[in-house]
Amino acid sequence: MVASASNMARQVLDATDIKRAVTRITHEILEKNRNSDDLVLIGIPTRGDELAARIAAKMSEVEGKTISFGSLDITMYRDDLRMRPARGLEPTSIPEDIDGKVVVLVDDVLMSGRTIRAALDALNDHGRPRAVQLAVLVDRGHRELPIRADFVGKNLPTSMSERVQVRLSLTDDADDSVTITGGEE
Repeated sequence: MVASASNMARQVLDATDIKRAVTRITHEILEKNRNSDDLVLIGIPTRGDELAARIAAKMSEVEGKTISFGSLDITMYRDDLRMRPARGLEPTSIPEDIDGKVVVLVDDVLMSGRTIRAALDALNDHGRPRAVQLAVLVDRGHRELPIRADFVGKNLPTSMSERVQVRLSLTDDADDSVTITGGEE
């Protein structure tokens, strides 16, 4: 039996591509924010927190000082709780007071913008940052809300029937990759 084209996974980024994207995002964030002392990176689980840790490590290497990072659980702020199976709560770990700081939210894939809206609501309960910026590994379009990433690893136009899957070594116990599955037959 031959698998249909819609079931085939197509790898669009490998580990080297993801490493380059993280390095580029790191430098773009530092260029836009000259004072890294005011930066706090906050990842959105499940993979945004691993990406935030990687970006913070790369920033620390470039800047020669520790850059704060943490994670933000948005489960209770999602607007699709009634439509999806309940997810377990993830830990929230905000490393310091975010009042007056520049918070860079980090996620793996940006699509509709609803996850980021939920993250902004959740972040609001933890303080009042001076500014919030958004870094994503993949922007696939299809916005339902007026949200735009400030830093993008890869713009990846897709159809609504396609699925983008990000795999990261620590989270998924697999080689880093971004694949697309599904689509038109």
